[in-house]
Amino acid sequence: MQVKVSQEIEQVCPEFVGACVEATVENSEFSAGLWQEIDAKAEEFRQTLTTESLKQLPSIEATRRVYRLCGKDPSRYRPASEALIRRLLQGKSLYQIDTLVDLINLASIAFGYSIGGFNADRFVGNELVLGIGREGEPYEGIGRGQLNIAGLPVYRDALGGVGTPTSDHERTKITLDTTHLVVLINGYDGNEARVAANAEYIQTLLQRYCKSDGGNFYMFGWRFEV
Repeated sequence: MQVKVSQEIEQVCPEFVGACVEATVENSEFSAGLWQEIDAKAEEFRQTLTTESLKQLPSIEATRRVYRLCGKDPSRYRPASEALIRRLLQGKSLYQIDTLVDLINLASIAFGYSIGGFNADRFVGNELVLGIGREGEPYEGIGRGQLNIAGLPVYRDALGGVGTPTSDHERTKITLDTTHLVVLINGYDGNEARVAANAEYIQTLLQRYCKSDGGNFYMFGWRFEV
């Protein structure tokens, strides 16, 4: 899968850097070991963060800033990483979905980047382009119904939108049958080393909990295009 960044994103966030992890995996309903890691991270956050200081984390602050530049209120349409950590800080547990989704949620909260996880066999075409949502553009968010993505950063395949930092699309969502995984990490803070570390962390988790060799990853964004 080839991932590109459009000029409209480059104009609002020229420093953007992303990573695409692609791997063969085996999903499961639940992993006790993974949830021990999630619970440990949740306790760490409760000791070190508040719902206000959370907004100042570079990865989250940068995503909120890009939302505003694209025309979206980040307090109404929260980036997923922020929403997940806020939930933990409010004393709630993360939703338990399945091992792959839970794993991606852990990777997202651990680094603060909004991360999209997809069943790559459901993509149409072999290219994804990161752009900005348009007024009236149809988009069915996972568990959210029709979502107004106007002003949201959005990945599109040949058929239409598949992922935003707020919610991914029902059409390409991960299920228990998913074996071909693509994960997209969105570094609106431009921190190449940290985005790469997040990708490597995902590979480690896939090896540990999804009977995978971790697959491979590559970086994308304007600085990587020839």
